[in-house]
Amino acid sequence: MAFNRGGFGKPREMHKAVCSECKQECEVPFKPSGDRPVFCRDCFQKHKKF
Repeated sequence: MAFNRGGFGKPREMHKAVCSECKQECEVPFKPSGDRPVFCRDCFQKHKKF
């Protein structure tokens, strides 16, 4: 059985962004506001605190 992470049975809306670290275009599950850095999946894993 597959789980939908969008909540309430809807797929999560993705927004295009540019990673603040590697400058590659990526998609994120929130609308970037411009006041905080945005990281792609790979760079986010590097910055994630355990």
